[in-house]
Amino acid sequence: MSLPQFKLLRPHTLEDAIALLAKHSSGEHKVRIVAGGTDLIPSMRQKLFEPEYVLDIRHIAELKGIREQQGSGVVIGALTTLTAIERSTLLRRRYQVLTEAATTVASPLLRNMGTIGGNICLDTRCLWYNQSLTWRKGCGFCIKKDGDLCHVAPGGTKCWAAFSGDTPPALLCLQAEVEIVGPSGARRIPLRDFYTGLGDTYRKLQPNEILTRIFLPESSADYRGVYRKLRVRGSIDYPLAGVAVVMRRSNGHIADARLAITAVNPAPFLVKGASELLQGRVLDEALAEAAGDLAAKTAKPLTTSALTPEYRREMIRVFTKRAVLAAASN
Repeated sequence: MSLPQFKLLRPHTLEDAIALLAKHSSGEHKVRIVAGGTDLIPSMRQKLFEPEYVLDIRHIAELKGIREQQGSGVVIGALTTLTAIERSTLLRRRYQVLTEAATTVASPLLRNMGTIGGNICLDTRCLWYNQSLTWRKGCGFCIKKDGDLCHVAPGGTKCWAAFSGDTPPALLCLQAEVEIVGPSGARRIPLRDFYTGLGDTYRKLQPNEILTRIFLPESSADYRGVYRKLRVRGSIDYPLAGVAVVMRRSNGHIADARLAITAVNPAPFLVKGASELLQGRVLDEALAEAAGDLAAKTAKPLTTSALTPEYRREMIRVFTKRAVLAAASN
């Protein structure tokens, strides 16, 4: 499948990028931002996106790198590659769950290209959406692209395409915040507020805005962390169910813990009640199973992938139990 025609824009500063977005994201102009291109380029080949302009932000040096801020955590530029996240000794030592999650993304080649910002902004996926134009046309399209029917839940009006990023559940457990910059300036919000929970309009990012930085708070440093992922193949594939856990222990008890899931809802979610369930308790098989049951109740997988919803929900239960036990033993 060939790429549609487009005009390439290559700013070298954030200021220039914002100016170009302001110019080309209004009226009839269509613009898409490309960083690593590991998700956008295949989608353009499938004719999911046919922008008039593509804004290549790879050369904006100020959006790259991992910087420790003494006493206030770590700042990660949105253009930092997943390989850099995976190999960072600072992150592996202080924010272990993030490096674990980054290590599972696709293949080494794609991690060399893909960025942490791109993984956060990853488009939601569905069997009915991520297909060629000919295939989608034969099915009458869908709510997410050019149609008015959700093939996953035909009786409803909501798009159920699943969010399938690996690093966001880890970042949610770490209580990360993100910086978003647009023509009116910068705003900083918790990552949990970045996602809408809808499969089509899945993120709170305007066409003239760029996600620029990720902030990991000092208060979340040094937690033991684990990420577990279900996929058909051992590499390349998106998660069909993913679980992130962070935990801090004291005197044999769980002092604090957080649990998040991905790939089984239109957004990554922190599992409500998980911290309260685990905090202050001595971990055993029964408690780990209870955490798995809670996570499975949060998961709402539908027929957005080749695996059945029932199997993916059960694997959330199993992976949560395993991840909780593994985090406690680290």
